[in-house]
Amino acid sequence: MDFFEHQARARRKTFQLVVYFLAAVVCIIVAVYVAIAGVFVYYGGWSEPGAAKSLWLPDVFLVVSAATLVVISAGTGYKTLALSGGGETVARTLGGRQVNPNTRDLPERVLLNVVEEMAIASGTPVPPVYVMDNERSINAFAAGTTPQNAVIGVTRGTIETLKRDELQGVIAHEFSHILNGDMRLNIRLIAILNGILLIATIGYILMRTGGSSRSYFSSSKKGGNPLPLVGLLLYIIGYVGVFFGHLIKSAVSRQREFLADASAVQFTRYPEGIAGALKKIGGLAEGSRIRSEHAEEASHMYFGNGLRQPLFELLATHPPLAERVRRIDPRFDGKFPRTAPVVHSADELVDPQRLAARLGAGENVHAAAVAGASAFARHPIAAVEKVGRIDTEHVAYASALVGDLPLEVASTVRDPLGAVAVVYALLLNADDAEIRRAQLAYLADTADQRANAETLRIVAFVGQVRPESRLPLVAMTLPALKSLSQRQRKAFGDDVLYLMKADNRVSLFEYAVHRLIVTRLVDRLAHRPPRSAQPQTVARLVPAMTQLVSTLAQWGSTDDALARRAFEEGVRMLPGTPGRIALLSRDKCDLRTLDTALDQLAVVGPEIKKPILQACAACIAADGKATVEEAEIMRVIADALDCPMPPLVELRGVA
Repeated sequence: MDFFEHQARARRKTFQLVVYFLAAVVCIIVAVYVAIAGVFVYYGGWSEPGAAKSLWLPDVFLVVSAATLVVISAGTGYKTLALSGGGETVARTLGGRQVNPNTRDLPERVLLNVVEEMAIASGTPVPPVYVMDNERSINAFAAGTTPQNAVIGVTRGTIETLKRDELQGVIAHEFSHILNGDMRLNIRLIAILNGILLIATIGYILMRTGGSSRSYFSSSKKGGNPLPLVGLLLYIIGYVGVFFGHLIKSAVSRQREFLADASAVQFTRYPEGIAGALKKIGGLAEGSRIRSEHAEEASHMYFGNGLRQPLFELLATHPPLAERVRRIDPRFDGKFPRTAPVVHSADELVDPQRLAARLGAGENVHAAAVAGASAFARHPIAAVEKVGRIDTEHVAYASALVGDLPLEVASTVRDPLGAVAVVYALLLNADDAEIRRAQLAYLADTADQRANAETLRIVAFVGQVRPESRLPLVAMTLPALKSLSQRQRKAFGDDVLYLMKADNRVSLFEYAVHRLIVTRLVDRLAHRPPRSAQPQTVARLVPAMTQLVSTLAQWGSTDDALARRAFEEGVRMLPGTPGRIALLSRDKCDLRTLDTALDQLAVVGPEIKKPILQACAACIAADGKATVEEAEIMRVIADALDCPMPPLVELRGVA
């Protein structure tokens, strides 16, 4: 599975969707015009004797066209804006409740562990998780516009009916949608259909406002009330448009479900997991049905068919259940055994002792990370091919990494106050006692006193966290940190910036924290609309690419000659860059300019992102060696460009 090809394919699907939408709009305009012109003729729109009763009325056509475009655009624009906050909007609309990251509910705890493992294994931020408590069926969804604002939603029936390996198969399926670019396409489908549906809604209102729908039959042509007839025709046209919209939605969705099923098997290397979940849907009385009143508009997002089986197979958003199972388990006989609830055990939670016995504890995790960094240094370009690709080794590594965390840290990081303290503790200077004292004095004087006390309590335990676990630990804090108020986020961001700059320099790890937390949480307090990939010429991107590669080169070495060599290695990989590109001086390579460059490059197409990432990899590995920290900064850059990169590890023969 090639991430960049899947992203390009998703963009082509989006382009096709736009073309279909425009064609539908043209057809709707024509249909609305014919309907209104017909009503105009029926009610005697010509007062002059002998006037030819032609259906072609240019003035009416212009008015109808403009009005229809306004209505559809308004409906689509409103829904796009409503969903711009990311997947959380969809989850709440469907009745989801965000799971407390520090929940003590055992099924929810198992669910969060599985999601954490899959996020670390895939290189995506750990997403918030929502449970639909009133839904007893087995179903799930991933929603958002980018991996950064994605959420995972599951029904209560899912976590009470599926075993851990089956739940892992379902979550792997949903992460496939995140990695393959399906989420943005799904959001656009909702918005487009809402625009078309608004035509039918207006028709319904006109019918109700204008009186009984029979009134146009009993009225004379002259002086009759045309509103009920116009409303009825608009209602029919709107729902015919929605019908064909559903055809498009279903065709797109069915193929993506097959791909996500196959990806889940690839991620887990355990076909019985997702196959078992699908079989349990068939054996459960509730199946995968979603009862929410908003279930229909998000029907193409679900793991299983969330609606009644449609009369026509072409309208089905999901392939037949038995066919999905057979593609994974060819021996399936088509019989679904009766499904019963499961009783979860604490053994299903990440347990350091259990994982220590299975994987050789943290020493093997550390060895895998060091070996991965070494392999990255030898083959930096090959590392980019891993973007968006998960396999069972990455999942095993993520599970072992989480299990290797000190118990005090693992139990603290999922609480909002504890998450703040963990980040503070990670940023305390371990090499310079004077700077560390200044940082602690700042926290004592300025930070929230509870957070300061928690930092002092766990700082020694955080100091035991291995280098390869530090950034994944930061990623694990995100769900808890998102529950902070805006005021708390702002204060937290100020504290993080002070701790980073206390020694008047920014390390690679400190920048990674800044990018993962400050940029993601603090700078996005005001919801920005989702970023869309924009066609850009290489010439217009040269300043941003120069800034990115220059900063990596300058931060990677204090030796000017080595920095220049690293820069040249990176530039060599950039597409169509002219030879006059020059290395920027160190004073021009700071946080603000690097963030600006990454934001500009994040909205370009996948065909440009791939060589940009290859340039970054070549630059970082130019000296032929790479530390775990350097390998992790490569993943942070990939994350900033919406290209999730799994851990750069070598686990073969270790587990």
